Amino acid sequence: MSQFPACKHKKHRATGPRRDGLHWLASEPYRVFFFSGALWSIIGVALWPLYYAQQLGFYPGLVHARIMIEAFGAAFVVGFLGTAGPRMATAPKLTPLELVGLLVLHQACGISHLTLHMAWGDACFIALLGSLLLCLVVRVVKFRKEAPPPQLLLALTGLICGITGASLLLSNATLVNLQLLRLANLLLYQGLLLPPVLGIGAFVFPRMLGGDFGDPKTAAQRRAKLMLALTAAVLVVLSFFIEAHGWVIFGYALRAGIAAGYLLVEVSWKTSQSGSLTTGLFWSLALGSLGLVLAGPFYAQHVSVEHLLYIGGFGMLMLIVGSRVLFGHSGDLDGFFVKSKWVRFLVFLSVLAAITRATPAWVPSTTVSHHIYAALTWALLALFWLLWHCRRFVKRDEE
Repeated sequence: MSQFPACKHKKHRATGPRRDGLHWLASEPYRVFFFSGALWSIIGVALWPLYYAQQLGFYPGLVHARIMIEAFGAAFVVGFLGTAGPRMATAPKLTPLELVGLLVLHQACGISHLTLHMAWGDACFIALLGSLLLCLVVRVVKFRKEAPPPQLLLALTGLICGITGASLLLSNATLVNLQLLRLANLLLYQGLLLPPVLGIGAFVFPRMLGGDFGDPKTAAQRRAKLMLALTAAVLVVLSFFIEAHGWVIFGYALRAGIAAGYLLVEVSWKTSQSGSLTTGLFWSLALGSLGLVLAGPFYAQHVSVEHLLYIGGFGMLMLIVGSRVLFGHSGDLDGFFVKSKWVRFLVFLSVLAAITRATPAWVPSTTVSHHIYAALTWALLALFWLLWHCRRFVKRDEE
């Protein structure tokens, strides 16, 4: 099987965009979606300081949550899968028309939520994921030259979870049914990101540790990996139903166990190359796991506790994987493994934001101040991350 090009680069001369810039961006949509997603994350967290400064006329809880998952999280999912998906199946890359359509839906989703048109925002989000899913399925079914890696099944599961959760939230019946509402929220807020983290992680984490993809060498190995991915996908989704029906601790424990077990089996954690971003990878996995483990026993404060997962786990992972892609596609793959005080500072900001936001679960008196501190810390991190990679967003590796 051919490898994802971002992960097989050696040292090549990186250049700026060619004259066919829109075709280039369409073939590598992560360049616009990662950038836009990071900007939307700054907007999403900025709502809290504005609210406490009495500069916002509404309570930002729901808007913040939707922007962070549907405009920030989804941007990284769409950017990565829109770039890697066609390559994984050795199928045609996205076209400029597809890129423009996806980008318009992405921006419309964020703007709709920001202007309190929540139903329109969810509808645009559903259309965004549905369009990407259709693009990928058509390429895999009709145009593929080789079968995509089995881990892609988990990434597609995340898209389906996100579409299902947002669709349920558009129904009035969901809003008056607590079990269904909890299920919809789980599918949207955790289901969109957790399966792709497992699937993409099993594919990319080994390369981030200095190894290779570990592609199956035989048909039997491929079938085994496919069955493992299918089992993990089914059990993760099942854990959402279990939790929604009242078995909270069991649901969280199952989810944490499946996530840890799948990554332990699929990823060789032997580090042949390491750098500050590799250290950040381990910090993000540790914080994400801690969030899943603690959210069940401390369910009364689960919103705060789960920010260990959302900020330290999902958020930091997206920036780290995004960095891996940016380094690879700009012709500077070795830069990912550099030991840098600057990168360690960015990792520190992410850890600090996660812990600060989770603290009110145990110290309620800090709720307002820690909302503000965590928001400002994440905004600073996202801004620094964009500035750090600004040249890499427009540099390309000729290979």
